[in-house]
Amino acid sequence: MAEAHQAVGFRPSLTSDGAEVELSAPVLQEIYLSGLRSWKRHLSRFWNDFLTGVSPASPLSWLFLFSAIQLAWFLQLDPSLGLMEKIKELLPDALVRIFSGRHPMLFSYQRSLPRQPVPSVQDTVRKYLESVRPVLSDEDFDWTAVLAQEFLRLQASLLQWYLRLKSWWASNYVSDWWEEFVYLRSRNPLMVNSNYYMMDFLYVTPTPLQAARAGNAVHALLLYRHRLNRQEIPPTLLMGMRPLCSAQYEKIFNTTRIPGVQKDYIRHLHDSQHVAVFHRGRFFRMGTHSRNSLLSPRALEQQFQRILDDPSPACPHEEHLAALTAAPRGTWAQVRTSLKTQAAEALEAVEGAAFFVSLDAEPAGLTREDPAASLDAYAHALLAGRGHDRWFDKSFTLIVFSNGKLGLSVEHSWADCPISGHMWEFTLATECFQLGYSTDGHCKGHPDPTLPQPQRLQWDLPDQIHSSISLALRGAKILSENVDCHVVPFSLFGKSFIRRCHLSSDSFIQIALQLAHFRDRGQFCLTYESAMTRLFLEGRTETVRSCTREACNFVRAMEDKEKTDPQCLALFRVAADKHQALLKAAMSGQGVDRHLFALYIVSRFLHLQSPFLTQVHSEQWQLSTSQIPVQQMHLFDVHNYPDYVSSGGGFGPADDHGYGVSYIFMGDGMITFHISSKKSSTKTDSHRLGQHIEDALLDVASLFQAGQHFKRRFRGSGKENSRHRCGFLSRQTGASKASMTSTDF
Repeated sequence: MAEAHQAVGFRPSLTSDGAEVELSAPVLQEIYLSGLRSWKRHLSRFWNDFLTGVSPASPLSWLFLFSAIQLAWFLQLDPSLGLMEKIKELLPDALVRIFSGRHPMLFSYQRSLPRQPVPSVQDTVRKYLESVRPVLSDEDFDWTAVLAQEFLRLQASLLQWYLRLKSWWASNYVSDWWEEFVYLRSRNPLMVNSNYYMMDFLYVTPTPLQAARAGNAVHALLLYRHRLNRQEIPPTLLMGMRPLCSAQYEKIFNTTRIPGVQKDYIRHLHDSQHVAVFHRGRFFRMGTHSRNSLLSPRALEQQFQRILDDPSPACPHEEHLAALTAAPRGTWAQVRTSLKTQAAEALEAVEGAAFFVSLDAEPAGLTREDPAASLDAYAHALLAGRGHDRWFDKSFTLIVFSNGKLGLSVEHSWADCPISGHMWEFTLATECFQLGYSTDGHCKGHPDPTLPQPQRLQWDLPDQIHSSISLALRGAKILSENVDCHVVPFSLFGKSFIRRCHLSSDSFIQIALQLAHFRDRGQFCLTYESAMTRLFLEGRTETVRSCTREACNFVRAMEDKEKTDPQCLALFRVAADKHQALLKAAMSGQGVDRHLFALYIVSRFLHLQSPFLTQVHSEQWQLSTSQIPVQQMHLFDVHNYPDYVSSGGGFGPADDHGYGVSYIFMGDGMITFHISSKKSSTKTDSHRLGQHIEDALLDVASLFQAGQHFKRRFRGSGKENSRHRCGFLSRQTGASKASMTSTDF
C-alpha cells in the first residue's frame, strides 16, 4: 500500500556515501549472496516443518515408527496383519491423494511455485514508453524515447544477462533487492512514509469496554499465530486453482525492524510469549501464556484492566520515548546504541514482543455528532497517532481506543497488505463471532487472580538521549500534523452493480479515479496501482500504470459536452479492457517497474551510468492507489450482518503534492475510500478529491442504463453540496443497528 512512497524515495538512498560503499561489491558476489540467502531460507523452512511435525510428522513419531518396524523384523512378525498386498494395490492412488492433498497446509505449494520470469528488456522499454506517453509533452517524450533507444543499444543486454543469472540462482530475481533498497535502506521516518493502517468495523463496536476488546483481540491474534505455526491456515488459491506464495506469512509475529546507520535489518524470533503494552506514557511487559498455554480472553482482559488501573506516572521522557521510532532511521540507530546499553532489558521486552499494543486514552470511530470529522480523525489516529504512542518498528501495533474501537498500524517492509489483511479479517471475525462477549460487555469466562501483575518496564535513559527524544517528538508532530486523512464510505452502489455491468470492479474504480483526479488537478499524472506477484516464489508486488492513453481518451470524452453517453461508454469499455490487460501482465511477471528497478540496481553495482534508468527512477507518482482485498468472506455474514465487515485502511501520499488512495469493497453494496495528502501542498485537498470521486462514480455509473437511477437518487436526497455525501451515514441496516455502542452513529 505505502510502497509507492518508498519506491520513489529509494534512489536518493543509494547515493549516500555509505550506500555507495555497500554497492561497490562485485555484482556476481551480490547475486551469489542472494542465492545463498534463498537456499538458507529453504533449508530453514524444511527444518522448521520437520521439528514442528508438519513435514511429514514429528521426530517422536518417526522414532516410534522406526522402533516398531525394527521390533517386528526381529520377532519376524507382519505388522500389517496381512494387509501388505492390499497396500501395494492401493499405493498409487494413495500417493496421488497425498501429493494433491484434500487439505493442503499453508506452505504445501511453496516448493512447486514457479520462479518469477525476467521479461524481455525490449518489451519492458516499449511498455514503459507507452505508459508515459499520456503524461509527457511531445518534446519530453521524444527525448525519453532517444534515451530508451540508447539504453537498449549500449547497456540493456549486459544488465539483462546478470538478471537472468540471478533468476536462475536465487528464488526471486527482484524481491530481496526490493526489500533491501526500497525499504531497509530508506532513511526516511517510518511513520506516514512506510506504515499503513487498517480499521475496525465501521458501524458497530462489539463492546465499549477497552480491556475486554483488547483481551479478545489479543487472544484472536495469538490463535492466528498458533494456526500459522502449525500451518493450519489454508493457502490462498487464485480463482480457486493457482496457489499464491505464502512466504510473507512467516514474519507476521515476533518481528521488529531494527534501525541501522546505513540500512535496517529485520529481526524475527521463533517465538514470544508476551506483548509490549503502552498506556499513558508507560510501557509494560504482559505475558500471554501460562504454563505454555494461551491465556483465556477473560484472563487477558484482567491483565489489561490492571494496566489501565495502574496509577503510577510515566518517568521523565519515557512518555515520548517511542517518538524515536518515528525519527529518521539513521538518527534512531545512533540513539538506539546508547539505549541498548542503558536500558537493554526494557528495549528487549519491546523488540522481542509478539507485537505491540497501544491502549489509547481517547475514543475513536464514527460518531453521531460529526460523522465525517470523526472518521477522518480515526484514520489519522491509526496512521500517525500522536507521534509517540506507537512503536513503529514492530511488525504491527494493535491500537485499542478507550471506547473499545480497534485498529492496526502495520510496518511495511516485512510483508504487503494482503498478508496483514488476512490476519485482520480472522481477528475481527474470531473476536466478535466466535469468542464473543457476555451481556455486560466483558470477555466470556472467568478471571485468573493467580496471574502476576504485568511488569512495568524501567527505562534508564541517559541525559544525552533526552534531547534526541525531544527532537524526534518535534519532527513526528510536524509530520503527523501535515497529513490530511479523509474517509469516504460510498453506499449508493458497490461490487454487485459493477458485476451486472460485466466489468472488473477494480478497472471500474481505477478509471473513475482517473476522471476524479483530472477534475481535481486539471491534468493527468503517473498513477501507481499495486498488484501482487505472489503467483511466483517469494513474489511481492508489481506496479500497474493505470493512467493509460485509453483512460485519458475516456476522461476527455466525459469532459466534452459534445460527446454522447454511448460514445463515452464505448471508450470506457476500451479503457477497462486495457486496464485488465495491464493487471494480468503485472500479475504474470510481465510488468514494467520491477524489471526496470532490478536493471537499475545492477547498473549501480557495475557503476554504469544510464540516463534512461536514472530518469525512470526520478519519476513522481502523484496518484498512488491500492485495493484492499477481502479474502475470507466465509467468515462474515454480509447478508444478515452487513455492518460486520472491516472498513479497510489507508496509507500516506507518495508525493508531497500527490494523493494516496486505497479502497475496499464492503460486501456487495458499499465501497470505502481512504484518501491522504499533505496539508502543506497548495495543490491537493483530500476532501475535495473525495467529492470528485463520488461525482465520478455516479457519472460513470449513469453511462449504464442500470445505473442512471443512482444519480437521480443522489440528487433527490438534497446532499449535493454536503461535505460528506451520498447518504452513507444514514443508511439503515436492520438488526445490526441494535448492537451499536453509544459512540457509533
